[in-house]
Amino acid sequence: MGFFMSKSLDESLKKQQEFMAANSALQLERQMLMQNEMRQRQVAMQIAWSREFIKYFGTFLGLTTIGLTIGALKRKRPGILVPIVPLSFVFAYQYDLAYGTLMIRMKDEAENIIDREQTLLQMPKGVPTFESIEKARRARSMFFIQK
Repeated sequence: MGFFMSKSLDESLKKQQEFMAANSALQLERQMLMQNEMRQRQVAMQIAWSREFIKYFGTFLGLTTIGLTIGALKRKRPGILVPIVPLSFVFAYQYDLAYGTLMIRMKDEAENIIDREQTLLQMPKGVPTFESIEKARRARSMFFIQK
């Protein structure tokens, strides 16, 4: 009789372990999907910010260019037009970020770094361990207790 109960308990335990493993995998998948969704929203916000910024900065650059050109013609001093050069570089960068291929080039470069330059991605002193975190937490809590 004990053998049958033991066998039944073993089967029940095995089913429970399988259920827990499947549940853990499902939870991990959901977390990964949520993390990716949040990343996509952040990137979308960055691109939207760049597109909004380009509207205002483009207007500023246009008005500045017109004003500096008029000033340079009236005073007959072409040196007044010099600020247009760096402002146009900023405009070109922002335009490329908002509507061009800058994000694609940045993604490709990031993949290149991950594939070929792993040493650049390593954290100083390695990945934090539970022990190092606990040591820092204890040191911090002792610091607050002493005061």
